[in-house]
This record gives sequence, C-alpha cells and structure tokens, in this order.
Amino acid sequence: MPTVLSSTTDQRAVYGDRTWAQFKLIQQGLEDCPGVRLFYHNRTVEVLMPGRDHEFFKSVIGFLLELFFVEQGIDFYPTGSMDQEREGEAFAQADESYCMGGPKPTPDLSIEVTFTSGNLTKLARYCVLGVPEVWFWEDGLLSLYHLETDGYRRIDRSQIAELSSLDVDLFCRCVLMAETSRLEAARAFRRGIQAG
Repeated sequence: MPTVLSSTTDQRAVYGDRTWAQFKLIQQGLEDCPGVRLFYHNRTVEVLMPGRDHEFFKSVIGFLLELFFVEQGIDFYPTGSMDQEREGEAFAQADESYCMGGPKPTPDLSIEVTFTSGNLTKLARYCVLGVPEVWFWEDGLLSLYHLETDGYRRIDRSQIAELSSLDVDLFCRCVLMAETSRLEAARAFRRGIQAG
C-alpha cells in the first residue's frame, strides 16, 4: 500500500521495496499521463502529480533563471524535466534542469520545487546520477547543493562558473514577488542584474 502525502496541492505516492524492473513497468504504464513525474532510488518509487502552486513556482524559477542567462550573455541549454537515469540505480525528472553551453548527457543543474521534506533523500538520488548542482525551492527559500567527491555540500552561492554572480537573495525575492506580479518581478530582477 503506497504512502500518499497530501499536505499540498501536489499528489504524491511513494512505493517502497520495488525493483528496477518493477519501476520500469510503472514508468511504462504512465507513459501517456502528461505532467506525471517519476523518481527511483534505493528501491523506492515516487510518483508526483504536481499541483498548481508547484507548477507556478517551477515556471517562475525557470523564467527568471533564463532571464539571468540572457541578461548575462550566457549560452544555455534548457532540459526541463528530462529523464535522468542510471540504469538499475536511480531515475529522476527534475522540475527544471540546465546544461551550460550545449546539451550534455547529465545536466549541470537540476532544480526541484518541494512542498515536503526529504531533500537529503533526493540528494542521494542526484548523487548517483552525478548532477553537479541541485537547487531546492521550499517555503520561499532556495537551498543550493554542490556535488563534491564525498557527496553534496550546502552552498550559499552557485559553484557553476556561469551562475556564480547570481544574487540568490534577489532571485528569491523576485520569485516571491511574482505571486503578485510576474511583470514587476521580471523588471525588478532585471534592474538588480544590471545594477550588479
């Protein structure tokens, strides 16, 4: 019996003690269900059906980050919720993901909007996948993690060269501002980038 977490508008089901083969069957069964995101690690399958708030913050974060790239003249390749997989071990579909420059097998950055705890468990999954940097947006705060030889380390500023000048506090304020006005949030963020 799955554990369903319903503290937000997201619908999430967690199934423990599942093999990789069972996960692949679940994935195949959900192929024609747009918007459903899947995760697998440590014999656990998560099925996420994002709610409106989740999708709102995901989109705003992606929009503002891409605005930063454009304003800074940074070439980037958005990979959204592309499948990230290590056969037999881990699978993830981040809310947003990016490769710096051009496409790569593993994105440089994966971003997840979370309404429940469990970021450390999620980091273990991304560690297996080898994603250099992972960001979590939760309760109006952005937590950044950079992959090192012994796992992820919490950081205050991105260690990705192209993102090292991003003012994380300004970014967070503008993401929250977007709840009232997306246009004013974009304008404030652009002004901040240009002033920096």
